[in-house]
Amino acid sequence: MGARAGGAERAVEAVFREEHGLLLASLVRRFGDLDLAEEVASEAVEAALVHWPVQGVPARPGAWLLTTARRKAVDRLRRDQVYAARLAALQVETDRSAPAPRADPGAELPDERLQLFFTCAHPALPAPARGALMLRCLAGLTTPEVARAYLVPQATMAQRIVRAKQKIRQARIPFRVPGADELPERLPGVLQVLYSVFTEGYAASSGPELQRPDLTAEAVRLVRILYRLLPTEREVAGLLALMLLVRARQDARTGADGELVLLADQDRSRWDRALIEEGTALVTAALTGGPPGPYAVQAAIAALHDEAPDLETTDWPQIVALYDVLSALAPSPVVALNRAVAVAMRDGAEAGLALLDGLAGEERLRGHHPYPAARGDLLRRLGRGPEAAAAYRRALDMAGTEPERAHLRRMLEAARRPA
Repeated sequence: MGARAGGAERAVEAVFREEHGLLLASLVRRFGDLDLAEEVASEAVEAALVHWPVQGVPARPGAWLLTTARRKAVDRLRRDQVYAARLAALQVETDRSAPAPRADPGAELPDERLQLFFTCAHPALPAPARGALMLRCLAGLTTPEVARAYLVPQATMAQRIVRAKQKIRQARIPFRVPGADELPERLPGVLQVLYSVFTEGYAASSGPELQRPDLTAEAVRLVRILYRLLPTEREVAGLLALMLLVRARQDARTGADGELVLLADQDRSRWDRALIEEGTALVTAALTGGPPGPYAVQAAIAALHDEAPDLETTDWPQIVALYDVLSALAPSPVVALNRAVAVAMRDGAEAGLALLDGLAGEERLRGHHPYPAARGDLLRRLGRGPEAAAAYRRALDMAGTEPERAHLRRMLEAARRPA
């Protein structure tokens, strides 16, 4: 009995992790209340933990959870006189409306996660709340897990999520996919939230670790879902390609003790070739059929890095050309910084340093430690040790993770030594 109970518990956890966003989206669409949906989804999981060890795991576990959660929601609404009228209205609306479309003919439940993506990333919500809601509602992370993902206290994250839900109710943010005329305006916001989650996982902003693999995994999983839901949107393909091509290098970015390993020093045999092949195929799809989008161009740059056998033989002229395209599509000081580093690899440290010095007044680079770190690297290559040391010192003051700080301390000491 113990083994069976353990197996059922693992089955509940696996199903809930995979189906959580789908289950929650179906409940929100049916009842129009995110809090209610989360509560009855949790109650359905508790019921599964009671019944599945005895009755066995059902053939369609996701559908079982949805049916159970719906019944619990209806029971709760019937007991609450305040919601009686809402329940009646919901029943009339459900009877009149056609069944929700299925995104996948093999899916057990109507796939309404696309509406939930756009609800969580609605521009009316505060920016910090959008990623938190996506991780909470679509990835199925608990509030403590989301708090750890954003490196904030649990109470702070709980308040942030509560306020976001209140905003959804008070502003009457619709649970729907934007129309074809709205999609070009709204989709970039969804993609930006997902990319921000991935970036925080791949290059953490603070903490003892350089990377947060759990966070990158969840971001990739969410973008895979979005790509299945919007397979013809080329920028969705571009973002998925970018994430896969960057994530392919994840294991080689740190050494045995968690230290930072620069791109030039990475063991490229440790790069994930399956992810590189998948990402490269997606780059082709993202660049085909019209002008490229920013994520597709960034993915093309990542593909050139992943295809090169080493740093020296990387196609730096092509990378600079792609950064020129990206600068026209989505100009930013960070893009200009990355382009300057690529120019330094193509034309020499002096050329790259001149471009970096031209960015000295950019407000967005003031607290961005890669900027002074890049200047330090180029100054060191030019034999200007004291200036390089000063640049590394500034970068060290800004860096947030301990592996980055340890690397910058080593570079600072090297720059201080006599030539």
